[in-house]
Amino acid sequence: MQIPKHILVIRLSAMGDVAMTVPVLACMQKAYPEVRITLLTRRFFAPIFNQLPGVEVYEADVKGKHKGLMGLKRLSDELRAKKIDAVADLHDVLRSNILKRFFKLHGIRVRQINKGRAQKKALTRAQNKQFHPLKSTHRRYAEVFEALGFQLDLAEFEPLEKIKLSPDLSREVGNQPVKWIGVAPFAQHPSKIYPPKLMEQVLSQLNELTGLQIFLFGGPDEASVLEEWESMFSGVKNMAGKIQFSDELALISNLDVMVSMDSGNGHLAANYGVPVITLWGLTHPYAGFAPFRQPPELQLLTDRQQYPLIPTSVYGNVVPSGYENAMKTISPRAVVNKVKQALGLRD
Repeated sequence: MQIPKHILVIRLSAMGDVAMTVPVLACMQKAYPEVRITLLTRRFFAPIFNQLPGVEVYEADVKGKHKGLMGLKRLSDELRAKKIDAVADLHDVLRSNILKRFFKLHGIRVRQINKGRAQKKALTRAQNKQFHPLKSTHRRYAEVFEALGFQLDLAEFEPLEKIKLSPDLSREVGNQPVKWIGVAPFAQHPSKIYPPKLMEQVLSQLNELTGLQIFLFGGPDEASVLEEWESMFSGVKNMAGKIQFSDELALISNLDVMVSMDSGNGHLAANYGVPVITLWGLTHPYAGFAPFRQPPELQLLTDRQQYPLIPTSVYGNVVPSGYENAMKTISPRAVVNKVKQALGLRD
């Protein structure tokens, strides 16, 4: 089997899933520097790959010129013009499947991710649950490249380098000699969000510690809550809506620890080797979505003795009756203690 020279990698969304491609693509680049990689994804995500010079990001404008069947046909023509000779589909959704049909018609080799849907269904079902760790998403991504003839050792991944802060960002965050803590308190689904009143207690307790600066990360819709917390605590800065995504990545790369839900910010921080404390609600790391190379002791889990149906879904979109407050079994003190542990601070 001839080894491909130019691979199209498809991973359109969401941010966390896109961020999880970084260790795999970095290992590909290191082991096979002669192979060109074009990554089809959203333009917004391009800064995630700035430190991978062998990866060219190509925008999928699925709401514009690449919308619908004819738009996808146009996209496939644009990509074939770049002389790709293999496709690694890391997404396996309707759009990528349509694209693959166009590529196959022209004899381009295609391999796609095995998401392990049957195993994930067994892990998340209420009856006869098979509760054991599944293959990580990073490994599933790597297997797509292996099916194309490349052997990857993810242990070879070296964390991305810290990014130098721009002058404007430096002025915004300050340069005091303190430890920087990132807190990303939101996620796509409510079942993965630590209760705001408890997160407020976490911020209050962290704010009482000396030598710490806390940065809050989130989207525009969450900025009002983060701004309120910023006004309450002297050592807390809200960054939502204040900086560009590239600057947000720079700040994340320079953190000493990140506190994240089961969401994208944890994966971004992990790519830079930042210790990531993850808080898990009705999802569970056994589904394979834990941040890369983060130890289990930094994962704070909801009490499964009280809530044995966890994980109730892979993505957090299933909330059984009576499970609305399950995440309250993670105490604010437990979160703060994990931060202190990650920083090497004594009680």
